[in-house]
Amino acid sequence: MKNCLSIIYVGELEEGTTSFQRLRALEQLGHRVWPVASVIPEKLSPRTLLSRVSHKLFRMGVPHLGPLDLARTNQRILDLVRTRPVDVLWLDKALAIQARTLRRVKAMQPSCSILGYSPDDMNGRHNQTGQFLRSLPWYDFYFTTKTYGVSELLALGCPRAYFVPNAYDPHTHRPMPLTAERKRQIGGPVGFIGTFEAERAQSILFLASQGIDVRVYGDGKWDALRGKYPNLRIEGHAVYGNHYAEAICAFDINLCFLRRLNRDRQTQRSVEIPACGAFMLAERTEEHLDLFKEGVEAEFFSSDQELLDKVRYYLAHPDERMRIAAAGRRRCLESGYSYADRIQSMLEKVTNGPRSEWDQCTNKQVRKDGIEKP
Repeated sequence: MKNCLSIIYVGELEEGTTSFQRLRALEQLGHRVWPVASVIPEKLSPRTLLSRVSHKLFRMGVPHLGPLDLARTNQRILDLVRTRPVDVLWLDKALAIQARTLRRVKAMQPSCSILGYSPDDMNGRHNQTGQFLRSLPWYDFYFTTKTYGVSELLALGCPRAYFVPNAYDPHTHRPMPLTAERKRQIGGPVGFIGTFEAERAQSILFLASQGIDVRVYGDGKWDALRGKYPNLRIEGHAVYGNHYAEAICAFDINLCFLRRLNRDRQTQRSVEIPACGAFMLAERTEEHLDLFKEGVEAEFFSSDQELLDKVRYYLAHPDERMRIAAAGRRRCLESGYSYADRIQSMLEKVTNGPRSEWDQCTNKQVRKDGIEKP
């Protein structure tokens, strides 16, 4: 592998997004990166309205449609490829990229590897676009956090697909020092951070009906639960970045529900919660059990009754809860669950280079928590 790769990185670049965290990991590893935003904030206009309608029609089954490239991402990629040598074009769930753009990239720079990545279920219509489906055959590699996604991406026409587990960003997902007052303001005994789904709501309502204090941050239809129980607090908004990590650290018990719509067996919060040094109580799956040892580094449940029993037990045993939380964070650090670690393994697969050469990418020293030493 070359000592240092030249990478065009295409993704959402707003701070707090996981794509921004992956960009930062690439830069931390010492690669030369040119970021290209795939999404830009825009006020409502005829073009944005048309883009939304087109994407909605695609999700309803109309072929060939998808969102408009409002950020001019396709053109910006081509402008960069024309003016400099590029080793990797990284497309981070870049749904507006067109097949003809990737064909032209290959024509201009045949040695450039086109790499796709997504933390979502890319076989689900809600995560696809017409552009994405038509461009997949031009990807050299696609990395998915869904084990079942490998065979499905291959069936959709992608030449190579690989599974990579979820990861955390050490700059964001870390223990956050909080005063007792701050914990009271944003946390509580039991919390969940995430989008509404009916199954999640059912479990949370069950806990609240049994007298457990629960607090929820997230988008979607959570407001429908407001006022159901006096001990159920619905914040009605999502939290990101440092506010997300703070909220995790402010809860005694963090619930980790999987998303049925994405057929999750693990999810981003599966690693982010333990990385924050917080206690995680997650749905039991084989992939969760591969990530963390049950009862030692995290806790798991398979039914609402088991969920309730474990919530009651660990609220009553804070020393045991904190011991498990600390062990979960150690597992994240020692087992290479950071974005830098995951990305290193991905790029090695792309370039078939030995780890020793990859390590020469940077003369910066990196601690096990992924943060550079000064």
